[in-house]
Amino acid sequence: MKPPFRQLPGARSVDLFARAQQSLVGGVNSPVRAFRSVGMSPLFIKRGKGARIYDADDNEFIDFVGSWGPLILGHAHEAVLEAVAGALRSGTSFGAPCEAEVLLAEQLKDACPAVDLVRFVNSGNEATQGALRAARGFTGRERVIKFAGCYHGSVDSLLVKAGSGAMTLGVADSGGVPASFVESTLIAEFNDLQSVLDLVNEFPGEIAAVILELIPGNMGVIRPELTFLRGLRDVCDREGILLICDEVMTGFRVARGGAQSLFELTPDLSTFGKVIGGGFPVGAYGGRADVMSQVAPLGPVYQAGTLSGNPVAMAAGLAALSLLEDETIYTELGAKSQALVDGFRSAAAERGIALQTACFGGMFGFFFAERPVRNYADALASNVDIYPRFFKGMLQQGIYLAPSPYEALFMSTAHDDGDLECTLDAFREVLRHL
Repeated sequence: MKPPFRQLPGARSVDLFARAQQSLVGGVNSPVRAFRSVGMSPLFIKRGKGARIYDADDNEFIDFVGSWGPLILGHAHEAVLEAVAGALRSGTSFGAPCEAEVLLAEQLKDACPAVDLVRFVNSGNEATQGALRAARGFTGRERVIKFAGCYHGSVDSLLVKAGSGAMTLGVADSGGVPASFVESTLIAEFNDLQSVLDLVNEFPGEIAAVILELIPGNMGVIRPELTFLRGLRDVCDREGILLICDEVMTGFRVARGGAQSLFELTPDLSTFGKVIGGGFPVGAYGGRADVMSQVAPLGPVYQAGTLSGNPVAMAAGLAALSLLEDETIYTELGAKSQALVDGFRSAAAERGIALQTACFGGMFGFFFAERPVRNYADALASNVDIYPRFFKGMLQQGIYLAPSPYEALFMSTAHDDGDLECTLDAFREVLRHL
């Protein structure tokens, strides 16, 4: 590891960002990459290998973002690269069925018993959109319940926030989204079953689905309460509502069977992404055969995509999931994540700084907060003002974290004990100056 950096971003990243702003919206292709929430301009990343990434100025960082989750095996894993190279030699896309998509679907079904039929798409956004459309088509209902602070991609009907109360009807949280697109989206509070029951009672027989992240990762990592999850399953069964588990982030990341296996919850539909693409753009939705049979060509719910199931992305996903059949990987990832957050908590306590942590397999996070964080309101009440200084300090120490206080962090099989020691040393050093 190089010594602490004197200036970040470096001159090359600064120049690239200036150029990017002349051609790309805001200089980026996804908003969080702009680093605005941490008050600096972004680093441009040139390459990655194992647990490390290198920016355009050749600065080296231990990476805990991992392309926002999919790189569970680390950057440029040889098995994934070899699989992709082999697929490329046969062609990049055919717009026709290929064997690899059958094999990957079988892997997904084997890991997640609640999935009878699968439809591959190209992103988590598409997976969520497809699952909602299938749920509405199957039930003949229009309304959907989501939870404040849970993110399901930039699907128009889900870009909503809670407003001033848990029972607020959807209000568009983005420009360009017509009110009619979100008026059927209802907002409940995570870990609050009563907020769901109140909505069900207010709109009897009108709710098609409840969609949730079992482990929220875009308002920080929050632990679900078992009574809440079991209560959701019960109310959905009683009211004929489909339960959709968004496992785009958690699927094959917190356990081979996803978060649904950790909490022994059986959803009607599930969405996947991230890890199942092995670093390539892949999404999927799947679930009960009777629900998925509503999707074309079996049923009237239309969804299509030219690049869906393309052989290159399927090959990458197959290589990754084949390695992840060894479930001791998740035990090891969990142990590393737990050791790191335990170290964070201990170091913070020594400095008298309140810190809340959570980890599940290779996914972890923390809040600068006095009390445990149970929901979106608690996350907003944490000390987010401290995060920009903390983030910059860690970056100067060679540790690459998410440029937002509300994002999950990710461990990979490539992180070793030395990486954890360096990270804890950096954490202690940065806390000294907060």
